[in-house]
Amino acid sequence: MVLDALARLAEERVGHRFKGLPPDAADLTVGELAAQRRNLFTDGFTTPVLALSAERLEHNLAALETYAERHGLAFAPHGKTSMAPQLFHRQIERGAWGITLAVPHQVRVAREFGIERVFLANELVDAAALRWIAAEQDADPAFRFVCYVDSVRGVELMDAALAGASRPVDVVVELAAGEGARTGVRTEAGCAVVADAVAAARALRLVGVAGYEGEVPRADPERVRAWLRRLVALAVDFDKAGRFAGLDEIVVSAGGSAWFDAVADVFAEVPELSAPVLKLLRSGAYVSHDDGHYERLTPFNRVPGEGGLEPAFRLWTQVVSRPSAEQAFTNAGKRDAAYDLDLPVARVVRREGVERPATGIEVTGLSDQHAWLRTSSEADLEVGDWVGFGLSHPCTSFDKWALIPVAEADGTVVDYIRTFF
Repeated sequence: MVLDALARLAEERVGHRFKGLPPDAADLTVGELAAQRRNLFTDGFTTPVLALSAERLEHNLAALETYAERHGLAFAPHGKTSMAPQLFHRQIERGAWGITLAVPHQVRVAREFGIERVFLANELVDAAALRWIAAEQDADPAFRFVCYVDSVRGVELMDAALAGASRPVDVVVELAAGEGARTGVRTEAGCAVVADAVAAARALRLVGVAGYEGEVPRADPERVRAWLRRLVALAVDFDKAGRFAGLDEIVVSAGGSAWFDAVADVFAEVPELSAPVLKLLRSGAYVSHDDGHYERLTPFNRVPGEGGLEPAFRLWTQVVSRPSAEQAFTNAGKRDAAYDLDLPVARVVRREGVERPATGIEVTGLSDQHAWLRTSSEADLEVGDWVGFGLSHPCTSFDKWALIPVAEADGTVVDYIRTFF
């Protein structure tokens, strides 16, 4: 079933639906186009076109696999970063426990492509979605689904929607990262009240605790570790109170892409509980990494001996206007490039097959379909040149491109990644 679903991606027609692909490939399937191993720069791709580096993608996949193994962590990478089933399966092939997601639609995509374990790092009170989850669990005994709860009202809505389900839905109580943070119960006493509500529900089963340290106010290593220790202590207290009685496994989960070193350190302190503990890390942005937000925040910057990540995205654009020596415009804008955290960064200029650093070129703004470039006297830039941008924030880079070429260093396109946002 999984192989069939992935194979169907290769059977899609290229047509006009996918940005940047060669117009003369319109009648081909994605698989047929991939088999041609075209060159990104010389074989008909049109600008703007987003590409993933084959080598850097493989490097990043290996880096977190190795990190999780070294620190005794289970790994459920956050799939909402890419929403690409091909990448989900590459992560699982590299030892991932399952995939983390955020909303019901994403779970439907994952299930369509055979993902057996899903951690929903969000509350879920939508009755239609809950009934669908229950039906998936009934139809597939191997399907494991876990989601957050953070209120008695939410527990009541879930229990009502799941009436008659043959298997309970597994939930973890979410501990908020602090006052003014995002979702989650603000206090340990409040967590106990929610846990009591779960115990009284017929269709839910409490399996652990979780949260997201990236929401810790004024986050720094000390504050993040302090909150993580609260999370671990909550699990210990729940276990002492018998709230996990009868479980084969207790879930303790955290971990975005900015503080997974702190998660590893503190989760190493988890004491022996009444059942084995699934220490579940959920970092997701590592797949493509970025030139900006996560590049600055990656824990590998703090602990370089642990490894490293490499920006895998390159958005290739073309200079379409050079109105003055201080200004230029390329043909990619908000429709094409992530801009919600940082503007794109000009990394390389390509002219007549030769690449050189994008010296003296700065992106100062984005219109819908144009990037505004400020150019200094050092900039060697002409109309027609290709400019390769590094991008910030993988989540909002993947969601702008439904089919993304995977290119080797010499430009040979070896695969295409389909996304489902």
